[in-house]
Amino acid sequence: MERLIYEGRFLVNTVGGIMRQDDLREMYGRVNWEKMFREADYHKIANIIYLASLGKGDEIPERWRERFFERYQKALRFGDVYREAQQEILMMMEMMNLPCFVISSCAIRELYPVPEMAACGLLKLLVDEKSYVLAKGYMVDLGYETDYSYKGYGEHMKNAAGFDMEIYYKLPLRTRLYDKNMKLMLETAPFWGRYKYVRGFSLENQFMYMLASAAYAYVTDALLIRNVLDLYVFHRMWKEKMNIESIEKRMEGFRVDELGKKILQIAYMWFGSKGEKASDGLPEDIKVYDILENRILSRGVLNNETDQQALELERLVQREINREQSREKRIAFIDKWRKRRKNIGRMLRWVFPEHKYMCVIYPVLEDFPILLPICWIWRGIRQLKGLLISNLFKKKPD
Repeated sequence: MERLIYEGRFLVNTVGGIMRQDDLREMYGRVNWEKMFREADYHKIANIIYLASLGKGDEIPERWRERFFERYQKALRFGDVYREAQQEILMMMEMMNLPCFVISSCAIRELYPVPEMAACGLLKLLVDEKSYVLAKGYMVDLGYETDYSYKGYGEHMKNAAGFDMEIYYKLPLRTRLYDKNMKLMLETAPFWGRYKYVRGFSLENQFMYMLASAAYAYVTDALLIRNVLDLYVFHRMWKEKMNIESIEKRMEGFRVDELGKKILQIAYMWFGSKGEKASDGLPEDIKVYDILENRILSRGVLNNETDQQALELERLVQREINREQSREKRIAFIDKWRKRRKNIGRMLRWVFPEHKYMCVIYPVLEDFPILLPICWIWRGIRQLKGLLISNLFKKKPD
């Protein structure tokens, strides 16, 4: 456990140093670079760690130095890939007059000191449930294949060039509060650029979505260092153009306004300069942020949560998960009962065939249909007799 926290803090300090352009600390040989790479890759910051390794190549084993370089190279090439792929998808939606909503795009790249420091992001689209199959068909026509599915929400797709996108018919955020507030933001969304069928978040709504999603990911133990970093670069760039008081008030609708502030505060503590930290104020109780940090870096293993909003959201999410599981069990039971009923019906039709079929075997039924039950019994006796005789004279194996 302590090792996991140490590795996480090492990565945070390294990324923070790159963002602040500080003199980086010495990379000691006792670092387990295999685990460090896997942890950095999980948090989607391996490309930034490569920048920190420049000039310190002798301290990193060649195998893992190459792996970090591969991630950096992928991020470098991604700039040429994403613009064309993203425009192609949105143009397809526009040409086919298919309304869609851009939940997130790769535009966050432009907010980093150099674009290749950003993650290889993906385009997330939300379409109407009735149009989902049609929209997915267009993606297949463009060369995208399903990588994996989000049951009840949508799926993740990718093309041969390495561009990933996700298409949803329902946002993958449980709880009614999230659903209600997200719908309000979607209803007031402006058009995306010059498009007439593509909409996207306004600047403030985009930040609210990022903050609410970060809080949700935190309580589900899925918040990455990259998510916190994206939140930091977005807020640092646009905070002067956003009405922060209005955002804080609207975040109360999600009931994660205080939790969101803490996540944003820890983003500045991790990656901001001293001046930025001072402008945002010093935390009143540093232990609160230790709990937050430990939970993020340990992926939820070290969970000593005390934040009431986090605990309440966690409870609501778990309640929705329990409801979904109950619904799935109920559906599975109904399907099982339907199959069983179908099998019973098939067996009954075999034991008690319909009148027309029995008339072929017993023509007397055409004139005396009242004898149908007797004929059923007689047919059953004949079949049973034939089965017994067959088993009686069946040759036994040597």
